[in-house]
Amino acid sequence: SSLKKRIISSALILTLVAIIIFYSPNWAFSLLASAMIGCGLWEFFNLAEKEGIFVYKYFGILIGMLVPVILYFQSGIEGYFAVEPFFIVIACLFTFVLLFIRRENSQALSSISVTMFGLLYIAWFFSFFIKLKFLPQGALLVAFLILVTKMGDVGAYFVGRSIGKHSLIPRISPNKTIEGTIGGLIASVATALISRSYLPNYSFAHLLTLGLLLGILAQVGDLAESLIKRDCNVKDAGNNISGFGGMLDVIDSLLFTAPIFYFYVKVLIK
Repeated sequence: SSLKKRIISSALILTLVAIIIFYSPNWAFSLLASAMIGCGLWEFFNLAEKEGIFVYKYFGILIGMLVPVILYFQSGIEGYFAVEPFFIVIACLFTFVLLFIRRENSQALSSISVTMFGLLYIAWFFSFFIKLKFLPQGALLVAFLILVTKMGDVGAYFVGRSIGKHSLIPRISPNKTIEGTIGGLIASVATALISRSYLPNYSFAHLLTLGLLLGILAQVGDLAESLIKRDCNVKDAGNNISGFGGMLDVIDSLLFTAPIFYFYVKVLIK
């Protein structure tokens, strides 16, 4: 039943994402990214509140959702500066101001730390999808990133279920196995190498490196979210997506792969 729900949800999500990546204007892609960031931040701040940490949830969500929108409007401007770090600094400033006018002084450090970490971890990292989309062959690069990352998830899931016997880090994620991790990495590398069919200007060396790099980072991203969930004593970050849990459970493996892939393309691909 759980596997069937995952397959159905995955098919629907991938179909929607593929339509928006390849057949919709860039503003629709930016709005999708903004909505996903908003859902992810909502779940993240809810987890923090369950731990008894006071956060300015709606303020943080608003700032996070504005990052892709600002990037979209800057896309056609030559020589524009990176606005997201500046935007996050402004958010930090306003968080302090909001805490100045709050009657209680308790949890100021926790509130600021959790709010800023949420903006960095979810809003800023995920916003690199917008930057990728505006590069040459941007739609193909976004598709490549999603496929390599998510096929790693698929490989880890099925290999772990079928032959997984040795737990990877049981205190963080009891269901993840060493065999599943290796299977996920092999799936990421294979998907990257097959991608030569639609990225012919990328050498096999680059694709192999990207498969290994993104495959490892995807697993780290998955474990990072598992660490947060275990600290909050929850199985899933939310319950909005059948078979997966919440938005964070869907995008967790993408949060580290997106910025690293963007910088790899910008710096190393000629």
